[in-house]
Amino acid sequence: MNELADIRQGALAPANTKDVAEAMMAQSGMRIEIDRRRGRGAGLNFSGRFEPLAREAFDDGWDSIEDLPPFKTEVQVEKPRTIITRNESPDIPFDRSVNPYRGCEHGCIYCFARPSHAYMGLSAGLDFEAKLFAKPDAPRLLERELSKPGYKPRVIAIGTNTDPYQPIEKEWRIMRQILEVLEAANHPVSIVTKSAMIMRDIDILSRMAKRGLSWVGLSVTTLDRKLARTMEPRASTPAKRLEAIRSLSDAGVPVSVMMAPVIPGLNDHEIERVLDSGKAAGASEASYVLLRLPLEVSPLFRDWLLRNYPDRYRHVMSLVRSMRGGKDYDAEFGKRMKGAGPYAWQIARRFEMATKRLELTRSRRSLATDLFVPPSGSGVQLSLL
Repeated sequence: MNELADIRQGALAPANTKDVAEAMMAQSGMRIEIDRRRGRGAGLNFSGRFEPLAREAFDDGWDSIEDLPPFKTEVQVEKPRTIITRNESPDIPFDRSVNPYRGCEHGCIYCFARPSHAYMGLSAGLDFEAKLFAKPDAPRLLERELSKPGYKPRVIAIGTNTDPYQPIEKEWRIMRQILEVLEAANHPVSIVTKSAMIMRDIDILSRMAKRGLSWVGLSVTTLDRKLARTMEPRASTPAKRLEAIRSLSDAGVPVSVMMAPVIPGLNDHEIERVLDSGKAAGASEASYVLLRLPLEVSPLFRDWLLRNYPDRYRHVMSLVRSMRGGKDYDAEFGKRMKGAGPYAWQIARRFEMATKRLELTRSRRSLATDLFVPPSGSGVQLSLL
């Protein structure tokens, strides 16, 4: 019997009242039937936090709930006015990024970007994985913004919010077009992904790498295929990600193995194995990020943990809170990526020792910015004079 059932029957004292209350809510009506969410990460689809009304289905015993169809991936076109997003966060090594898509079909249960779907009036749960937004104008907008007078080139980061190589990229090919714009302008780019689809664009990335213009980080969270499929249901398997590292490295593209996130009590025992495998595949750098549970991500992750690893629930959440000042998450700059406390220190030391042994650098190499040539293509606005 799982922990939730034991708590309901009084066999276990709740470790945290908030945990039990939200777990009960998940059981009562917020949880989506497994047949409707098969192949997805989240089990809940509660209303967005900005919505004036909250809706949930429940069975009143009269078989009044109609059979609802499974969650299928739906893609809408989003037409932003600009495509380069700026940030001033002191603990992020870039000041601009591009996101070809909103939402992510990979369905990683821990994804810190999930709360952003609330700005679209949608849920951070299953909506984030199934109701996606594509930006087909992104290459044209990027070309126009790079051509503006006074633009100063610095590395554009892609994949910092949602994965640019999620499954729908196979059809939309927006990322491929963005890389073509950047290559033509000799503009540096860094990419983070969990997808082996990046191998499709090795031709562009290798040419850019020869000029010091490209860098790739492959996120390998676990080598356990079962855990990966449960935690990141539509991302590439660990073996395919390692294959992508090998292909990129062989093509001369600098590549980092990233363990993001490290989840205490769930995958932290694999730190050394992941780095060993990444090094063997050809990675020259390594980094990690501690599990982050902002806003709606916390109840989604805890519901997932109760469903899939009920015996580890208390232990994992206890360790998470020990590194977050007793909370599920601490957003303070300087702490949000690595945490604080004895257990966070232990993870950092293990990672440091492993990277030193494997001769993996921990800092991202500098990319060239002095080769930049402003675009002059069809997406560029002409001068009036």
